Amino acid sequence: MTNTLIILAGGASSRMKKSMASKLSKEMVTQANTRSKALILLNDRPMLDYVLYNAKQAGITQVIIVIGPQGDLFKEYYGNEDQNNNFHGLHISYAVQHIPEDRVKPLGTADALLQAIEQYPRLQSDTFLVCNADNLYSTTAFFALRENKNPHAFLNYDRAALKYPMERIARFALTKVTTELYLEDIIEKPEASEVGDYKNADGTFRVSMNIFKFQGASFYPYLVACPIHPERNEKELPTAILAMVREHPTAMQAIPFSEHVPDLTGKDDIFILNDYLSTHIPTLDWNA
Repeated sequence: MTNTLIILAGGASSRMKKSMASKLSKEMVTQANTRSKALILLNDRPMLDYVLYNAKQAGITQVIIVIGPQGDLFKEYYGNEDQNNNFHGLHISYAVQHIPEDRVKPLGTADALLQAIEQYPRLQSDTFLVCNADNLYSTTAFFALRENKNPHAFLNYDRAALKYPMERIARFALTKVTTELYLEDIIEKPEASEVGDYKNADGTFRVSMNIFKFQGASFYPYLVACPIHPERNEKELPTAILAMVREHPTAMQAIPFSEHVPDLTGKDDIFILNDYLSTHIPTLDWNA
């Protein structure tokens, strides 16, 4: 099983900055408008602490955090060295997602992973997990991906288990898989008229929550070749994944999963996650 996790934390957090929340303190509003979502404090610790904690409980030992060029605050929390900082037994390194000169925002998730692999060439032959920094994946989720035998896999979440308003869930990326549970298609932000085409044989609709396992040697070429999305103007992981499965239909294994994934998209989510963590992870016992 792989012991390496790459966490994508270099995004611009545009939706968080644009969102409104009347009950937040001025300090929390400032954090939400200026920090990476991964570093917004929840019960006095960064969001990323809780992702790291669950990953460690699942057996992850090596973590590469993909940060932006102005990522000094990450180093204040997780170590000043570029590589192999010891954080509660996790070995934490950083990859920097550099922004092209003709852009203001990063070039997307596929570009983030590509830059991480090129900064850590061992990943071109390793197997590793990849996830977002602003979704709180469970220990069970990380372990399910680690123990899967397929070179490439992802968690295919039952949409009905996600505890969000339907308006929000409707924007999540729907998946279509074969009867043998190999990925066929992913559709980002589907139109209402398209949803019915993605209903599974068991009656469920399933979504990707952006947690994957990849084998570097076979996936790297698709990251290199990934085009810029014509509407969102970014290089996106689903685009690279679909290019791979078009050529290799059994490349990406879907792992059926059914549980809630708390996330930090807008300012109101700060209240929700504080309550969730107070109940589910009231303390971080790193030695457990």
